[in-house]
Amino acid sequence: MAEHEEQSGGVPPLDEEAAWAAIVAGYGQEPPDPPGSRPFKPIENLMLPEEDVKPLPPEPEPKQEPKQEPEQDPEPRPEPPAALGSSVVFAPGVGVAGPRDHSLTEPADEGHFVPPEPELPEADTTSKFAWLAVVGGPVLLLLAVLLQWEMTWWLTTLGIGGFLGGFATLVARMAHGDDDDDDPGRGAVV
Repeated sequence: MAEHEEQSGGVPPLDEEAAWAAIVAGYGQEPPDPPGSRPFKPIENLMLPEEDVKPLPPEPEPKQEPKQEPEQDPEPRPEPPAALGSSVVFAPGVGVAGPRDHSLTEPADEGHFVPPEPELPEADTTSKFAWLAVVGGPVLLLLAVLLQWEMTWWLTTLGIGGFLGGFATLVARMAHGDDDDDDPGRGAVV
């Protein structure tokens, strides 16, 4: 204790036993607000500006016997103090509306250009069988491996040969780019 007295510069030492007794006695109680602080707003009023804060409804009083005397105009009750949370202040515009509150207006048809659906040319029978061979050959080999079929010569020939034959057919039927007969110097034609 002598060390504490020397370090504090003449201030009497703190009674630790009394401090612990005060802490234990006040366990579970809310500490008092610091001086000059305002109570918090109730949860219903958190989004409102300070001047629009609604007071909490008064607690219902126990019912009393009706009086026989006619009542005079009662004086307005003083508003109860704002509940906890009134010291929370939001920046202007916060909580009013956010990007997820946006709703689309109905689109107005102003004659915007809508591109037509492209018309694909009909595929001929040779192209259909070539695509079937290109896709079907590897699928057949994959099924043979997954289902553990015996890899016979005809299965291998059908899978690999079908792929190569279909690919060669599609490449041979491609356009060779001889369509550049048009005059290239004309630019865009509208």
